[in-house]
Amino acid sequence: MSDTSTGSPAPRAEGARARPPRPSSKPNGQWKIDGTTPLNGNEEWKQVDNGLSVRERIENIYSKGGFASIDPTDLHGRFRVWGLYTQRKPGIDGGRTATLEPHELEDEYFMMRVRIDGGQLTTEQLRVIAGISSEFGRDAADITDRQNIQLHWIRVEDVPEIWRRLEAVGLGTTEACGDVPRVILGSPVAGISADELIDPTPQINEITSRFLGDASLANLPRKFKSAITGHPSQDVVHEINDVAFVAVEHPELGIGYDLWVGGGLSASPRLGERLGAFVAPEQVAEAWHGVAQIFRDYGYRRLRDKARLKFLLAEWGPEKFRQVLQDEYLGYAPPDGPPAPKPPTPGDHVGVHRQKDGRFYVGATPIVGRVSGPILAHLADLIEAHGSTRLRTTPHQKIVILDIPEDRVESLIAGLDGLGLSARPSLIRRGTIACTGIEFCKLAIVETKAYATAAVLDLEKRLEQFELPHPISLHVNGCPNSCARIQTADIGLKGQLVTIDGEQVPGYQVHLGGGLASQDRDEAGLGRTVRGLKVAADGIADYVDRVVRRFLDERDSGIDETFAQWAHRADEEALV
Repeated sequence: MSDTSTGSPAPRAEGARARPPRPSSKPNGQWKIDGTTPLNGNEEWKQVDNGLSVRERIENIYSKGGFASIDPTDLHGRFRVWGLYTQRKPGIDGGRTATLEPHELEDEYFMMRVRIDGGQLTTEQLRVIAGISSEFGRDAADITDRQNIQLHWIRVEDVPEIWRRLEAVGLGTTEACGDVPRVILGSPVAGISADELIDPTPQINEITSRFLGDASLANLPRKFKSAITGHPSQDVVHEINDVAFVAVEHPELGIGYDLWVGGGLSASPRLGERLGAFVAPEQVAEAWHGVAQIFRDYGYRRLRDKARLKFLLAEWGPEKFRQVLQDEYLGYAPPDGPPAPKPPTPGDHVGVHRQKDGRFYVGATPIVGRVSGPILAHLADLIEAHGSTRLRTTPHQKIVILDIPEDRVESLIAGLDGLGLSARPSLIRRGTIACTGIEFCKLAIVETKAYATAAVLDLEKRLEQFELPHPISLHVNGCPNSCARIQTADIGLKGQLVTIDGEQVPGYQVHLGGGLASQDRDEAGLGRTVRGLKVAADGIADYVDRVVRRFLDERDSGIDETFAQWAHRADEEALV
């Protein structure tokens, strides 16, 4: 590898905390080193049946016999490969999450994750999802920060019909969950933005057509998350994916991608790192496949809490990782390449933007991703009434509507407002996301969607007279697993039971000053925590109001100081 400024991997960003397993006499379950003998129960059932074949049992046995007929291993393991998790039984408080067994926590209904690679949807597809939500899911629907749409209250008896309807319009749930290659994040403005470097859609399509449902990749150590963008805003949160490709212009080779590996958050966060390798567009699929195979063959399998790719990268480092990739999996050495420059614009695509063909795309914000079957159906009608049939979901729980003629933009925005989807949101609403929370998730300790929504509506009134210098990202998570990316938010709230005034109540630990690369930040970094700083679940607005006002009073406007910069330099007293 070159040690020049263009070829060397960037230094690891601040806050990379994941560490490889400690040296032990026990094998780590790395197939190429330790052999493939399973070292825990999870690895045993995956070797017996990795989950792809459970679809046949769902269609022919379980949908006919009902919930009671489902084999427990299928229910708690293999169903995930087809986008199905049992949801939380109503009425079980967060204090019991860690003390009850899965079968005690779960209801006889499922969360279903509709896989939307690249976030690309047509109004026909959206209408089908809306119909499924209303007919089978009690109108529930959430836009996730992985560009999927998540449904709830699904019965196993209805799953085959739901699959039939989804697949009839080119959608599905294959490998939407589980120890498999998950949905591929893609730029929401792929192919239409006036300033994109390259349309990554062909690369996304090649990966999914070749490898989605590939049995050789259906038993990975843990989940495998991917992202590809051709847009200079770097709009796919690439630093927290297992593998990511970020468009860049090479001085001699033209437009291609900068390869990143090993990002992930959860309870042991680690930001991804550049390998310093330049990947031509026609080589993206094989490079992706090579990284996925490294994870399969060398990833740790003995301990599931050490089984993500980030732990392998922490042991190997980017130089060794690149060497193994090119020597054992690619058969050639990718050329060195430059890093992508700092993003010049926000990556959430909220607002009105001109497309390369002269029409416009409009990014709109639901509050914390919560929508519904009727809202999605009305949205499909609204889009078509304005001359379009295309939309995108985003990694920020937003929706982007494409192909709107200039003279129809304001009418569309008014219609979106009527659905609770704001194209001109407050900076608090724009920056807030939330995970599923205790309403449906068996891992959650605290409610998220309702508390975050109430906080947004309250804060819009409290902060109305203040001019924020930029969106304040507020990420609300119901447990330590960071599905809402708490460590990379200006204000990240991690759900837990907290003691306030001597009483134990649902609440959050506070993380401050995190963020990914953006127009306001040169590189990604994780938030700081202040010992003892906890917030009651119903006190989000009070805390955010207090800390944002303190930031506005103390920020150095001479250097256009951001909230994250202030939060990392401020005294602890200012953050409490």
